[in-house]
Amino acid sequence: MALCWLLVHIFLLSSSSSSAHNDFFTSIGHMTELLSTEEELVSSLKDYITAEESKLQQLKRWADRLDLLSSVALQDPEGFLGHPVNAFKLMKRLNTEWKELESLVLSDMSDAFISNFTIQRQHFPNDDDQTGAAKALTRLLDTYQLDTNTMSTGALPGSSSHRGALTADDCYDLGKVAYSEADYYHTELWMLQALRQLDEGETSGSVDAVTVLDYLSYSVYQQGALEPALGFTRRLLELDPTHQRAKGNLKYFEFQLDKQKGEEGGRRRETRGRPPDYLPERKKYEQLCRGEGLKMTPRRRSRLFCRYHDNDRHPKYVIGPVKQEDEWDRPHIVRYHDIVTDAEIEKVKELATPRLRRATISNPVTGVLETAHYRISKSAWLGAFEHPVVDRINQRIQDVTGLDVTTAEELQVANYGVGGQYEPHYDFGRKDEPDAFEELGTGNRIATWLLYMSDVPAGGATVFTDVGAAIWPKKGSAVFWYNLYPSGEGDYRTRHAACPVLVGNKWVSNKWIHERGQEFRRRCGLQETD
Repeated sequence: MALCWLLVHIFLLSSSSSSAHNDFFTSIGHMTELLSTEEELVSSLKDYITAEESKLQQLKRWADRLDLLSSVALQDPEGFLGHPVNAFKLMKRLNTEWKELESLVLSDMSDAFISNFTIQRQHFPNDDDQTGAAKALTRLLDTYQLDTNTMSTGALPGSSSHRGALTADDCYDLGKVAYSEADYYHTELWMLQALRQLDEGETSGSVDAVTVLDYLSYSVYQQGALEPALGFTRRLLELDPTHQRAKGNLKYFEFQLDKQKGEEGGRRRETRGRPPDYLPERKKYEQLCRGEGLKMTPRRRSRLFCRYHDNDRHPKYVIGPVKQEDEWDRPHIVRYHDIVTDAEIEKVKELATPRLRRATISNPVTGVLETAHYRISKSAWLGAFEHPVVDRINQRIQDVTGLDVTTAEELQVANYGVGGQYEPHYDFGRKDEPDAFEELGTGNRIATWLLYMSDVPAGGATVFTDVGAAIWPKKGSAVFWYNLYPSGEGDYRTRHAACPVLVGNKWVSNKWIHERGQEFRRRCGLQETD
């Protein structure tokens, strides 16, 4: 009874914790804190179990002793009670000791655990986090052209260790998330995987083949596939002949198939496949994320070089120049290798982690701040005054690029979450955004400095969708490009995106450098695209 009450109490506490929503799934850095929380809860739960076991042992010893005493006494009740000591002890047991036993039975060993749980529950993820993580797994399937079995077994590219596997219950839950979004294509994929695992003998405590087949038949029907829908329905009825909805569906599907055969054109058009929001740019973006579709010819590639860069004999780099590599020619994108140390990276992460927040945008209709669903990450801003390391990195950016960073935005640090990505975008303000950065009073974003603060085993590339460039993260390196032509016009070739992280934890920081202060550092051109 005490255990049932404990589980009910935990459920109620978990349900009430949804108000403390922190978008955990959008930052792997923040999710690591959940592991510590869970470890502490497991330790507390073990203490509770030990206390309950100790209590049960006391009760068992009491019951065994009384069972032995009763068996002797009941052989000759009058003779037994004829002994005054036995009579006294019976009175004492029933008046005192059984009350003590009652107190022991009613004692609650869960108080310490519930108290700790109540404290920790404010840090729990909620339904939105679980849904966000579920959508991330589906996004990874699409972007990297994985099958559900690969995801279910955890055999992902780059995942040599820490492999996690999905149960049939997990696959079913992923299918339900897709179903709730009317995404019947992915509902079918995940439900088929759940059914496959159940057919292979996996046991489940919450879902059976009948339930999965019910979802499958409807999801394929919604995609116009009547024959598969009929097949799933027939199999469902073999398992559960009394299933009322399946009986109705069977008649309906058979009627529709007969109707199709009698009509000109025959079959109902199937629409199975990716959802309709699969736009051409999205296709190109996903190809680049997989390392496909790069457009640079060998002739162009031969003109890319590596060099030691001293920024026109800058005093700091004459003796110790930095390593510069051409990543792309048009637009010119360069990478600076070993531009920061591991110690500097760790300090920046330490400063940023407590302040990581989900990116928000203003709803153009309501004006209310909403989470930016096209960016699955959390970010924080660090000023040069906050720590010498931040100031030193800012100064290094200025020395290496030759641009004035005093008018630049603060250093933005970002940590990506489960399947973390940033969809295609421009860094500069376009002509249809005349008020972009107006409040800063420093002009448009002339250039971008993107620093990779971690290696990423799989995924996480920075891709330029208009030109076909893909740049892969390398810890300690930074890539740099101009967003504007010397004339001040925007360079639309710089449209770029951050690919979903397939395996690993991606940390980056970026510096957006503005026009003001660059008048004599990068002179204007006479042509619009100069």
